Amino acid sequence: MSTAPEPTRPVPPSMLLRPEEIERFDRGSGVVTIPFVGRWNCESNRVTTGMTVFAPGTGIPLHSHNVEETVLVFGGEATAVLGDDEFDLVAGQATWVPAGIPHCFRNRGEGSMTIYWVYGGRDVTRTITATGETFEHLSDADRGAVPSSGEPA
Repeated sequence: MSTAPEPTRPVPPSMLLRPEEIERFDRGSGVVTIPFVGRWNCESNRVTTGMTVFAPGTGIPLHSHNVEETVLVFGGEATAVLGDDEFDLVAGQATWVPAGIPHCFRNRGEGSMTIYWVYGGRDVTRTITATGETFEHLSDADRGAVPSSGEPA
């Protein structure tokens, strides 16, 4: 009985996403995003996904999106701010944030912290709570990572 070799890639429109093969999006201050599925590589997506890796002591400023978002802490230790509440999370714990709710994630550990995120939409925007500025997710304007103190680097 012969066996066919295993394919190295799924048949389009399905995709196989290997982080080491994906161009990173540098947000600054030691925060890097690995974009998986979105408008940039899929014509029919209904969700937008990726991972973000945070160096110790870094985070993204308080913000909201035009779509819902779920975030899984994939590795490390996080502090999640959801609305007026703050929570400590570890790998394997997740959040769900409705559209329009201010939130952010910060690395509270001594090593790197990685989150896996899924947005419930194709056209995602980010609105910075402090300034009210809104821009497209992963656009050049979306590079505002900061030290956990919230001060620009």
